[in-house]
Amino acid sequence: MKTSFLDKMSDVLGNVANKINNLRYIMVIKNAFTQLIPVIITGAFGTLFSAMVFDSTNGLAKIKALSFLADLKPIASSVSYVTLSFLTIYAVFLIGIELAKLNNISGAFAGIIAVMSYLSVNPTTYEFLDGDRSLLVENVLAKQYSDTKGLFLGMFIAIVSIELYSWLRKQDKLKIKMPDSVPSNVSVSFSSLIPTIFTVAIIAVFGFAVKAITGMYAYDIIYNVVQKPLEHIVQGLPGLLILMLIAQIFWVIGIHGNQMIKPIREPLLLAAIAVNTEAFEAGKEVPNIITMPFWDMYMSMGGSGVTIGLLIAIFLVGKREDMKEIAKLSAAPGIFNINEPVIFGMPIMLNPILAIPFILTPLVTGTIGYISTSLGFAAKAVVMVPWPMPPLVNGYLATAGDFGAVLTQLVCIIVSVLIYLPFVKVSNRMALENK
Repeated sequence: MKTSFLDKMSDVLGNVANKINNLRYIMVIKNAFTQLIPVIITGAFGTLFSAMVFDSTNGLAKIKALSFLADLKPIASSVSYVTLSFLTIYAVFLIGIELAKLNNISGAFAGIIAVMSYLSVNPTTYEFLDGDRSLLVENVLAKQYSDTKGLFLGMFIAIVSIELYSWLRKQDKLKIKMPDSVPSNVSVSFSSLIPTIFTVAIIAVFGFAVKAITGMYAYDIIYNVVQKPLEHIVQGLPGLLILMLIAQIFWVIGIHGNQMIKPIREPLLLAAIAVNTEAFEAGKEVPNIITMPFWDMYMSMGGSGVTIGLLIAIFLVGKREDMKEIAKLSAAPGIFNINEPVIFGMPIMLNPILAIPFILTPLVTGTIGYISTSLGFAAKAVVMVPWPMPPLVNGYLATAGDFGAVLTQLVCIIVSVLIYLPFVKVSNRMALENK
């Protein structure tokens, strides 16, 4: 039996996907950022309440009877601050723990080592202008080192420091051995003492050397050479569409597309929404169009491939009983953007007919969302909303109550139906011809 081109491509891409997914650092970053999502959502809801409840201009507090709510605004602001302004610190901590697990080191201490190492390469002074005077403040950590701008340096330092620490722990000569009478927890702490000292000291020397040789801190180099260019690419429509295209191709061959692009997508798009949330909270101009909520609002309604359009198309013109039954079963989870029943039950996977609109639709709806937002018709997302939030509701919440975003989502849903309709009709005809 001859192997089709699609089967060959599936095998090749499947092998590539497995190798990428099994890379230790990819696994570590994915796991860490998955755990970070509740932190980001907590901060985002702090901002949402600050704007829609406690704000005396646009929130419920503008109502005279509820004006007392304005006095509670600092609560929401503090929630937003302690989450989003320290995102890099939390990421470094979690990456340290996740990588240590792969190295058979249990407990949270590895996360502390990663954080200490990261802080050791950043300056603890901050220079600012007070009128005409330049003042230097000592023993402080500037915000850019703890918020999303430090993410890439933080990931790098966390990985290097824990790999170094894990290697040093294996060196018997560096272990302080305590008598058997000493409690085990004390003995373990002392056995980690020298590896900890060496790890943090070596990373600190590295940071000092970088500054001495280049005149710049490691943060400046990584942010300007790596993170900022990547953010610029993903903030452009072409970069976003390429990222979505890759995800959709993997879905079509039966591999979870979002998981494949997660290590690239999450640090950049989660950082983008965190920046938007902080700017919105501070009353500044919101900078980023493309964020994690943008992806969910316009490119994943009903799940990957905007399959809410496929379900509606089947309900409108579907004649195949198998497709209609699967659509009925998939409708409830589809409302909450869960569409594995559609992808694997219809199936869309390895289905040349439905794979075409599945790949094409999110590229079209993403373009519509981008144009609408760039023209100012739809507001930029400022709140990280959980991905299972139903379409239209998520657009309203993510933009802090903007109906332009909701209308744009509605247009995207209509367009998705129109794209899927002819392919559903082709499926109907093919089923009749095969009878």
